[in-house]
Amino acid sequence: MGIRRAVGVAVVACALAATPAAADPLYLPPQDLAAHANGEILQSREIAASALLVPLPVRSWQVQYKSSDSDDNATTGVATILVPNTPWPGPGPRPLVAFQAAIDSVGTRCDPSYAIRDGIQTTGFTNSQAEMPFALAGLLRGWALVIADFQGPQARFFDGPQNAHSVLDAIRATLRFAPAGLPTSTPIGAYGVSGGAFATAWAAKLQPSYAPEIPLAAALLGDLPARPASLNGINRGPEAGLLVLALVAAVRNNPESRLEELLNERGRAVLAENQTACASELLPKYLNADINEFSAVPDLFAEPRVQAVLAAQNLGTCAPAAPLYVYHSVADELIPIDSVDATVAEYRAHGTDVTYVRSQIPTHTGAGWGELPGGLTFLADRLTREAYR
Repeated sequence: MGIRRAVGVAVVACALAATPAAADPLYLPPQDLAAHANGEILQSREIAASALLVPLPVRSWQVQYKSSDSDDNATTGVATILVPNTPWPGPGPRPLVAFQAAIDSVGTRCDPSYAIRDGIQTTGFTNSQAEMPFALAGLLRGWALVIADFQGPQARFFDGPQNAHSVLDAIRATLRFAPAGLPTSTPIGAYGVSGGAFATAWAAKLQPSYAPEIPLAAALLGDLPARPASLNGINRGPEAGLLVLALVAAVRNNPESRLEELLNERGRAVLAENQTACASELLPKYLNADINEFSAVPDLFAEPRVQAVLAAQNLGTCAPAAPLYVYHSVADELIPIDSVDATVAEYRAHGTDVTYVRSQIPTHTGAGWGELPGGLTFLADRLTREAYR
């Protein structure tokens, strides 16, 4: 959900040449994976990082680490660590901030680790490429960033627990990675916009139980897809390709629900041909599509099985311990603001400290960019408070 329709249409002619993980040792799990602790570094390498084709003035590495999927089975994660070349002026040690890009894909070739290492030369233009200016905003504040391929080796879009585990274990790995030079006392924050906000919110939600030793100072959530079922409103519109993305992910992530039984022959073909797709491909491909043309039932997203799968990804059902800064446009055309209103109310009812901006800036993209500086200022303030503790 981070990439916008205009971008998707503009890059329709840009071929996305896959870089298979099987060809890169960094993405291959060790045979004794289950013997390692979550967040333990398994491999690392130094890289030259770039945003699109522009080199970043940072020291940069990629690490593979042990993590757990949504069923607590052993899996791996890959994250990119970026540390600005400029000295940190203080107070305290340089903060570590987990930035979650809106990966929006069901294929690992769309992950930020590819985007940051190869620019657009290998993978073409993906959501992770489009998200790099959000990362640059954090680097310009002097923060060290860790950017996880949080969907994991199976590219599990809209799998909140798995996404959260990967983010939190990336933070653990970065704190253990001596070349980054970050002490265990470093203040820690997190941020993301749109699909990146979903992963950030789930990480904040599960941090008290999954990684209680991580003192998360605050989390920034922009354009939050708090209720995935609410995306059904984009059907037959310019962003309808995102519903195809959500459908492929829901079927693949939840085989026990047998959602493929709800599809017609055309729908099953759509599933088969989009198993590694990025949003940048699906948006132009399914421009103004009707998701129900792929369905054997009248209203696919109203089906109880589909509703149950999507509801399991809802946010707000328990309270993050960290303070939150949430912003969302009252005129967001992708994610209705009432779903965010309800989530914020639930957070507050559970005791979470939430600063909520109901933005008057129109559109998903407009608020995503326009409200970011205020959110980053909030995050910086919370990181500074943590440094003085």
